[in-house]
Amino acid sequence: MNQVANESSPALNMNHARTRSTAKARVGVFNVGFHRYWPQFPGLKEQLDAYRVEFEERLKEFGVEIISAGLVDDVESGRRAGDFFASQNVDLIFCSVTTYVQSAFVLPVAQRGKAHVILAGLQPTAAMDINTATTFDQLAHDNCTSLPEIMYAFRRAGISSDVVFGMLRNDERAWTKIKEWCYAAKVAHVLKNARIGLLGHPFEGMLDMNADPTQFSAEFGMHVDMIEMGDLKKRVDDATPAEVAAMRSRIEEFFSFPEPGSDRGIAGKVTGEALDTSARVAVGLERLVADYKLDGLAHYYRGLNGNEDEQLIANIIVGASLLTANGIPVAGEGDLKNCVAMMMMDRLDAGGSFSELHPADFTEDFVFVGHDGPGHVAISNQQPALRGLSLYHGKFGHGVSVEFKVKEGPITIAGLTVRESGKFALILAEGESLDGPIPATGNTNTRCKFKPDMPTFLEQWTEAGPTHHFALGIGKQISVLKKVARLFRLEVEVVTE
Repeated sequence: MNQVANESSPALNMNHARTRSTAKARVGVFNVGFHRYWPQFPGLKEQLDAYRVEFEERLKEFGVEIISAGLVDDVESGRRAGDFFASQNVDLIFCSVTTYVQSAFVLPVAQRGKAHVILAGLQPTAAMDINTATTFDQLAHDNCTSLPEIMYAFRRAGISSDVVFGMLRNDERAWTKIKEWCYAAKVAHVLKNARIGLLGHPFEGMLDMNADPTQFSAEFGMHVDMIEMGDLKKRVDDATPAEVAAMRSRIEEFFSFPEPGSDRGIAGKVTGEALDTSARVAVGLERLVADYKLDGLAHYYRGLNGNEDEQLIANIIVGASLLTANGIPVAGEGDLKNCVAMMMMDRLDAGGSFSELHPADFTEDFVFVGHDGPGHVAISNQQPALRGLSLYHGKFGHGVSVEFKVKEGPITIAGLTVRESGKFALILAEGESLDGPIPATGNTNTRCKFKPDMPTFLEQWTEAGPTHHFALGIGKQISVLKKVARLFRLEVEVVTE
């Protein structure tokens, strides 16, 4: 989990654009006990409640909203807690296993709560003092005793659950896992409530781009909104001269405009006319996203002989890149699946740039990763460049395109694919972004190195069955992405493990 902003990244001025949702994930918390203990050991109940409150306060540091159901110590309190969590539509439930509890008390919470449950057994201290330990002390340290019993009941009932065992304080291992679960809940909250637009249709002939919009609703709970080219055209046509001028100023401030490089026959200098056109389309695109309350967008339209639709799509890259950098992922070639993967990566504060495999370098053992836009320009430590392309290879039209690379350091790539069963699956790999120049072609490109070596990795990645697009993010994100997959019961295949 990494912040996309850094001291060397250019600043985005997105005052008039729709920004990514800031709604917090809703995390349910309850602790457990055995009602027979309370009259036997006065003060124990209050001590365990204090541990739960401490746990909840620590969770708040991870930017989630805490929905507390308090103590569960019998079947009826378990049923009430489960109903409460369901009524609050929580994204994740933590069961703070503060002492031994009968599994019959906990099962109703999971059954009725309708969310993935994490059994968190966190001892209050590293060890009891054997010389002074009492039965009270033992019960206050019985954080692992009922974990197997609860999990047995969950598995018999088909309940999805995971376990974290450690210490309440000073335990980096346990709290890293808990933090990752909170971040996974953030991603889940966004996906469950997302509206993603499909503007146009998938790139014709790319069989891996085809997707069933209903499946996105079925597996993630999101809504796919069908957007017509006329919807964009109307908003582009309505852009005022003042709005276009303001957008052009934003673009000129954010991007650099280099002289032509080795591909000067195609990737040339951006003309004033081309910049005005890109600015006008960017204004219309932002308005489209705001009007439809979109959290993401996938777009492609073939166009014909320079008609208006072709011109709109050909000039969408700059606006799409600005939106992507601002947390509204925009995927080209109509790739809804990769839009979702980009959204996952973005909500981990890791970026999520629209990418595919580019040429490999056998001499230095790396492969270029990128696309002809859009890129998540916020995860570069260099000012992104704009080049005027006289053509888009394999497509119609011409316009302004973005050239940038991801900053050096650890990276993760995530591909959302569809298996033969029709179910979604995540294909993941971690690698490294290398320093070095990229081609001056007006495309995003990053030198990416993967283990054990580049040819073997590419073979294994391909054999895993991804689509040819994936989301490129910074940092090591596999651990938390696995947890995201658990929340949606997605198959996961990790190529670099």
